[in-house]
Amino acid sequence: MTDSSDAGVLVFGPYNADGLAELQRRFRSVRHLATKDLSLLSDEERASVRALAVGGVISNADLDALPNVEIVGHFGVGYDGVDAAHAAKRGIAVTNTPDVLTDEVADTAVALVLMTVRELHLAEAHARSGEWERSGAYPLTRFSMRRKVVGIMGLGRIGLAIAERLEAFGVRIKYHNRTRRTDVAYPYYETLADLAKAVDILLIAAPGGASTDKAVNAEVLAKLGPDGILINIGRGSTVDEPALIEALENGTIASAGLDVFADEPRIPERLRALPNAVLLPHVASASRDTRIAMGDLVAENLSRWFCGNKLSTPVPESVEAGLAQRRKG
Repeated sequence: MTDSSDAGVLVFGPYNADGLAELQRRFRSVRHLATKDLSLLSDEERASVRALAVGGVISNADLDALPNVEIVGHFGVGYDGVDAAHAAKRGIAVTNTPDVLTDEVADTAVALVLMTVRELHLAEAHARSGEWERSGAYPLTRFSMRRKVVGIMGLGRIGLAIAERLEAFGVRIKYHNRTRRTDVAYPYYETLADLAKAVDILLIAAPGGASTDKAVNAEVLAKLGPDGILINIGRGSTVDEPALIEALENGTIASAGLDVFADEPRIPERLRALPNAVLLPHVASASRDTRIAMGDLVAENLSRWFCGNKLSTPVPESVEAGLAQRRKG
């Protein structure tokens, strides 16, 4: 338990059970508001909240309704559900959970690539349904990993971990970032459209937010072409979903493997009906081991804040605002 064990912690919205238990272990006053309805709290209760743990989205209006909150611990590496710039203006620090989920997400990304390229979802259904016995072997797949070129949008921690794993398959890696990295030898493309034109598989590992909203649009999909494959383990907002559905239906691209969607958990019926789309329910980091590590990191950041220690993983907006450590006095 921290030195500030009486600091009010509000868990806002659905939250991992192990993560909630860790917060309750460290802090005496923890309230879980699963419904995200602040009207359930009295004015006094709202005023007592000094820390938030959030596993999804909190609006600026809800954040502003908590007058004494000092820190938001976001359960996840992507923190586009929190307006960190707005929080910084109020002097509220925001943290996220990078690194602890990098390997899990990278492993899932490689699995999703293999499923999509080799049609393993359809082959599994062929075996499970008894069609193998009735009709014979599953047809030879159109593609394999041999001689493929993979383009990664977002060569950060996760993107780099994916690239390193994919190299073991003998593929060539190219990438697009907001800026060129100086520590890798992979060819860099200044625009996403140019990258799409140069690769067989376009893999999205970029964060969400305004700068990447619908970056994978009809033009990019056309550049990827009829033999191209799209993989998205970043954020659903990065892909223009209606344009993707049209591209899959019309053969503009060959197939897609998706772990994220524009309006989760809702997936358009047209997309669910497509045999050339592999759909996962946002499970890239969804192992208990990884989620425990994420919850521990959220709790550790809150503990460090109230003990006056430097935060483990403040987001860039908080660092720029001088909120990597709690101000004294």
